[in-house]
Parts: sequence; structure tokens; C-alpha cells
Amino acid sequence: VAASPLAADLAGPHDRAGRSVVEEDLSLQGHPNVFVVGDAASMTGPAGVPVPGIAPAAKQAGRHAALVIEAQVAGRPTPGAFRYRHAGDLATIGRSAAVVRFDGFRLTGWLGWVFWGLAHIYFLIGLRNRVAVALDWSWSWLTRQRHVRLIIG
Repeated sequence: VAASPLAADLAGPHDRAGRSVVEEDLSLQGHPNVFVVGDAASMTGPAGVPVPGIAPAAKQAGRHAALVIEAQVAGRPTPGAFRYRHAGDLATIGRSAAVVRFDGFRLTGWLGWVFWGLAHIYFLIGLRNRVAVALDWSWSWLTRQRHVRLIIG
């Protein structure tokens, strides 16, 4: 996994994947008004443990950076260092199997796959998107059709 080429053009140190090493508040080193989050940021949590490159971490980092910017604009004290809170792991491992693990709770196989699907649909924004994805996934599963995924450019 490598960072976006844009991250390589940012000032300051980078990790071996090309991500920008950021300060505790997610600002770019030496540039307190520039924030880097998501796949472009090399973030560490307490005790120097790297923050995983997953969507929940990126969402939490984005929210934290927004709070820092909001506090700076309003002239208030900033919320301090970013602290990632890991909610658990969800991973699909086949057509009808997945692994779910969080806080001692664990599901595998078909039940894990159903939970995985419901969790992903739950976190979508808007009822229309949830219904569209649920219908699309159901149709794909019933007909065993796979969608074409093209990346152009």
C-alpha cells in the first residue's frame, strides 16, 4: 500500500509507504495550518503504535482535524493530540463468509458475513444509498454476477 502521489510532494518527513509524518494534532510538521489525514498521513497513537490505514481511522482523523481547525479559527484552545479508538474488525473472506471481532465478541462464517453486510449498509449516508446498495448486493449474490470495476486514468 502506498500513499497518494500528492503526499510525496508535501514538505517534511515521509514513511516508507510515502505517507507524510504528522504531528500529534495531525498537522504537517513545520506547517501548523496544514493537516494531513487518511491514507496520506502516517499517524501514531499512544506509545508510538501506528494507526491502521482503515476507513474508521481516517474518519476519526478527519473529525479531529476539523475540531482543531474550528478551535483555531474561533481562538479557543485546540482539543490536543489525536487518539484513535479502534471499534473492532470486520473482514469478508468469501462469497458468504466473514470475520467479525470487537470487544471479545466474535462471529465467523455466514453469520459474520450477514453482520458484515448489515454494518456496512448501516454506515452509508442516506436511506436511498442504503436501499440501493442492499438491493444491488442482494441481486449480485442471488445471480452470482460480478460487477466490472474499471479504473481509467
